[in-house]
Amino acid sequence: MSGTKEEDRKGSGEWREFFWNPRTHELLGRTASSWGLILLFYLVFYLFLAGMFVLTMYIMLLTLDDYKPTWQDRLETPGMMIRPKGDQLEISFSVSESESWNGFIQNLDRFLTPYEDSYQVQTNDNCSPDQYFIQEDSGEVRNNPKRSCQFNRTMLEECSGISDGFFGYSSGQPCVLIKLNRVIGMLPGKDGQSPHVTCGAKREDGDKIGPLAYYPPNGTFNLMYYPYYGKKAQVNYTQPLVAVKFLNASLNTDIDVECKINSNTLAEGSGRDKFAGRVSFRLRINDT
Repeated sequence: MSGTKEEDRKGSGEWREFFWNPRTHELLGRTASSWGLILLFYLVFYLFLAGMFVLTMYIMLLTLDDYKPTWQDRLETPGMMIRPKGDQLEISFSVSESESWNGFIQNLDRFLTPYEDSYQVQTNDNCSPDQYFIQEDSGEVRNNPKRSCQFNRTMLEECSGISDGFFGYSSGQPCVLIKLNRVIGMLPGKDGQSPHVTCGAKREDGDKIGPLAYYPPNGTFNLMYYPYYGKKAQVNYTQPLVAVKFLNASLNTDIDVECKINSNTLAEGSGRDKFAGRVSFRLRINDT
């Protein structure tokens, strides 16, 4: 028993001596000078790593342009989106119940606020249609901020919310707005031919969709709104829209609708990306 206690005292003493040795003035087996050299080494080492990181970031930032991406890897065909979106790209409402479509009306009205004619006249130019609005820089001198072309709310005619503040939802003839995603430098047409939108029902719903009306006429995204130069360079840019009005869609049934962009420069969307050059949504109009 006494031997065990002796061994415990010996082990405890060795541990205390390792932590602090009063004879050699060592802490955890190292003298003050040794600890100082270790700390100095790691201080220099981590300062060097931090300096390398800062230098690398600085060199990378020198290659970036505030107005245009240095490298631009994108799909051949931009995506499309609708307004109002509804839940999961589904527009479902009852004609006789205003609370079922009030949210859609408010969404469209808010979305079209920047398109008010009075605002567009003040901020944007009245451009020549069917041709690109090119605004190149002059060497190292930037032509910024770049101007933008007017897209007036009245161009959407029956889907502008002006003549019909309910956008057709109260009469079972809803309007859906379509926009093409912005891509810097994209030229979506040639030979004066603007890209245009066409919509149709999926194969099984072909007899349900009824006739459609497009605004502006023919559902075109006019060339004068391109190219897009970026949010910072073209601060007042107003994205062109196409409105589709469903004039006599079948009631009380789901209709799967697909709208796509038609262009002589943009490739057809890939089957692997459902939003490349097209957008699909479900429409349901109930009469009660």
